[in-house]
Amino acid sequence: MTLPVLVLLPLLVALVGTVLSESNGRGEGRPASAAHVPCSEALRFGGAALPDGAHPVGACTMQGFQDTHYGAAFRMPRTGVQDWLAHTYPDAPAARRDSCVGGDGDLCLDLDHARGLPDGVDAHAVRVRVEYAAAGTALVRFAAFTL
Repeated sequence: MTLPVLVLLPLLVALVGTVLSESNGRGEGRPASAAHVPCSEALRFGGAALPDGAHPVGACTMQGFQDTHYGAAFRMPRTGVQDWLAHTYPDAPAARRDSCVGGDGDLCLDLDHARGLPDGVDAHAVRVRVEYAAAGTALVRFAAFTL
């Protein structure tokens, strides 16, 4: 009886080690690498679309293991940010600076289905961080994920 335990224990330890090494350190279980996806796919997962006059910054990504996480960043005219958010998430509270955890942005919005995320959206939660830049532009960081 002791022999099977001695054989299976190292396999169990190896399996747990593999799962933990694929975690992102926050217990969300995502692999460290991300696949590049069209930005329209990343935004659509969170119920959004690229606003008029916006330009992607870097690659939009998707990571998946036990949950799914899409990320996008884009620049857009600063004057259009509030209108884009209100049009995209009409039942959401207004984005505010005091919603930004740790001063991480000029405007922030955190949504889930109980807090303004529309029905039919694949994501369980959406996080939007807006940083105002010079020349009347804004950098928008968008994340949509399952839990």
